[in-house]
Amino acid sequence: MRHLLTLEDIDRATILRLLDRAEHFRTRGAPRDLLAGRTVLTLFFEPSTRTRTSFVLAAKRLGADNVNFDLSRSSAVKGESLLDTLHTLEAMGLDALVVRHNENGMPAYLAEHAKTDVALINAGDGTHAHPTQGLLDALTIRQRRPDFENLHVTICGDIRHSRVARSDAQALHALGVRDLRLCAPRAMLPESPDEFPGCATADDFDDAIEGADVVIMLRIQKERMAAAQFPEAADYHARFGLDRRRLALAAPDCQVLHPGPINRGIEIAPEVADGAQSRILDQVANGVVTRMAVLAELLAVPA
Repeated sequence: MRHLLTLEDIDRATILRLLDRAEHFRTRGAPRDLLAGRTVLTLFFEPSTRTRTSFVLAAKRLGADNVNFDLSRSSAVKGESLLDTLHTLEAMGLDALVVRHNENGMPAYLAEHAKTDVALINAGDGTHAHPTQGLLDALTIRQRRPDFENLHVTICGDIRHSRVARSDAQALHALGVRDLRLCAPRAMLPESPDEFPGCATADDFDDAIEGADVVIMLRIQKERMAAAQFPEAADYHARFGLDRRRLALAAPDCQVLHPGPINRGIEIAPEVADGAQSRILDQVANGVVTRMAVLAELLAVPA
């Protein structure tokens, strides 16, 4: 692998190799000098808590030098183009560039125009992809249920605007999940079924969660929607919120995931977010080791 831009065309063997390495780092640790002498720069054009911080920690725990690029204090505010910024940073000897951008395809665009061997990692682009989130969610699920081919998985929330839903679906399909259900209000379901091949869609959450082994909740992506599309919070929670009553319709040991940030009382009730079946903080912890695995893979460190 030279870049990680999407999970769309990554095969099962590659995903499993990344998950195995992440699990190794989680259980056995990693040499602190594994990426000594390498430089990883995080370039975020959108706010982030979990993704940015975990990439910083991942680089540091592998011994890489990390640079957090402060966009508000950069020459971008003076009108410098993104490609000029890229080439300027490349000239300083970067090994990996972690990019989050609000435009679909921007990390791939940068990878296409890079003049060096810098590795580009997509940390989320528009509504298109969030590959490391897809990997860490798969890792979180596998830690309790490695039998992906037997799983019934429900993803509920703002599917249409969610890069997480797309990357999760791609990862889970590659790993063998055959029953993947997408649930949302009709205005938040995919515009075309071709966007999520092999997935069933529904707008009744009670039906969609019945017997589920895993439920992945998503927040409403207000920043990507017109104001007229915002549902009333109370009405949304009544129809699509995960509470104790709905969770009881799922399999008894159903795992509850959420990529964050959580809107408590809207897409998920506090007692579920903090309950015994919640894997939300496990996802956060797995984010660090998954991103360590990705950095090690891209910077050509043998497993």
